[in-house]
Amino acid sequence: MPLTEDEIVIALESVPGWRREGDEITRAYGIRYHGGVAMIVHVADVERLISHHADIDLRWGKVRFGITTHDAGHKLTEADFDLARRIDAIAQAHGAEPLDG
Repeated sequence: MPLTEDEIVIALESVPGWRREGDEITRAYGIRYHGGVAMIVHVADVERLISHHADIDLRWGKVRFGITTHDAGHKLTEADFDLARRIDAIAQAHGAEPLDG
């Protein structure tokens, strides 16, 4: 179920560093290319288990995640913020540096 605007504001506070871009939350990390590949595989394994997936953009030295709930009409849901927290933990485990800003 899509979150209300007030719920989105509160949920964003629980995921520092994530930014809202329309009906998506995004965050980028600095990481060597092959390290980024390993990180993406780790994220994909977790996504498969929870049946929720981010859009992922891997570039040289950077990986960006964009999360929205496609099944909810591309709106933000609690599942998006749960996945963001999981991605943060995985990124930390892989030594990725948050690129906030």
